Amino acid sequence: MKKNNEGFALPLSLMLLVVMTLMGATLVSTTSSDLRSNKDRDSGSQAFYAAESGITMAKQYIKNQTNYAIGNDPSGQLRFCKTSFFPNLRPGTVKSINDHVGRYNLSQLITATGKEKERLDNYSFEYFITYSPDQNGLTSNAQKNPGTNNILYTIYSCGCDNNFNQCRPQTDKIVSLEAVVTIVE
Repeated sequence: MKKNNEGFALPLSLMLLVVMTLMGATLVSTTSSDLRSNKDRDSGSQAFYAAESGITMAKQYIKNQTNYAIGNDPSGQLRFCKTSFFPNLRPGTVKSINDHVGRYNLSQLITATGKEKERLDNYSFEYFITYSPDQNGLTSNAQKNPGTNNILYTIYSCGCDNNFNQCRPQTDKIVSLEAVVTIVE
């Protein structure tokens, strides 16, 4: 009886070693995939928050203005926020207010040092402001809030998960937002 059991431990040990190695490799692969996914999700969230910061800065800009002059197409001034990101605009006909394009890295708005400042340097936003587009997507004429003389403006903002000097729509995450603002006269 003893002769039938001889050498049984070695194949069993090798089989368990192979199974444990496969389980370990699967665990490492799953973990690194999850980490990559979480990093991508975090990057997208930060780009969204950067775009929201653009909306906030644009509201502040509007609040501080006394003159709202119709300007030119902002496309030539924009680095990564394209008018084509916004389906309610007709490309080539967009007119920005005061020819103003705002552009910041988050590190310019939030005081931080060390690693946090480096991280904030890698998130940026751009915004431009137009009269709210009419039903044809044109922004050259002021739209009034129905029943009032209050003029409607639309803020278009894009957040990027890179510095505004290096943000590229082909490779970086860009989140576009818009907000309608009423100026009470």
